[in-house]
Amino acid sequence: MVWIPGGTFEMGSNDHYPEERPVHRVTVDGFWIDRCPVTNDRFRRFVETTGHVTFAEIPPNPADYPGALPHMLYAGSLVFVKPAGPVDLGNFGNWWTFMRGADWRHPTGAQSSIGGRKRHPVVHVTFGDAEAFARWEGKELPTEAEWEFAARGVWKVSSTHGETSSPRAAGTGPIRGRASFRGRTSSSTATRALRPWMPFPRMATVSTT
Repeated sequence: MVWIPGGTFEMGSNDHYPEERPVHRVTVDGFWIDRCPVTNDRFRRFVETTGHVTFAEIPPNPADYPGALPHMLYAGSLVFVKPAGPVDLGNFGNWWTFMRGADWRHPTGAQSSIGGRKRHPVVHVTFGDAEAFARWEGKELPTEAEWEFAARGVWKVSSTHGETSSPRAAGTGPIRGRASFRGRTSSSTATRALRPWMPFPRMATVSTT
């Protein structure tokens, strides 16, 4: 794990997703966070020890989806499928597919596996799955503010969206371990030389075909 000194920074963005608006000043205490994302191998040990079953592995309960066609109620998860060409960006179904049998053991569908991927970040886990894993390791998940602060760094650097921020050191708070679940694979414009830790991607984890 790596220690992230507390500080104040400009959180959010006025130029990208609506839920990131408006930019606002946030102060976080110091905290510990995993240096690397949770891997398939770490998650496998958790599952083998606890018997945990992820949300993606559980067939939907018909009572929770009244009116749903029976043949559509199966266990699975969303998988990113690269379009053959330009598509309508207003319809996320042009690149996301609900894949039968897709889960953390089968990242791109029932016929896939994590063989040879034990050090890859685990995918197809919900907040509840991640929270259960963190508790098992004696940790907790970072807040959104802590995650973004860790992604930006403690000096003036570019964020994963290309913005800049100048957090100020604000002392250290209680030592609290944070489990790091990786974000969506994306290009980071971070200036790594200015950071005392590696950049943390911030978006939801996905699998790709």
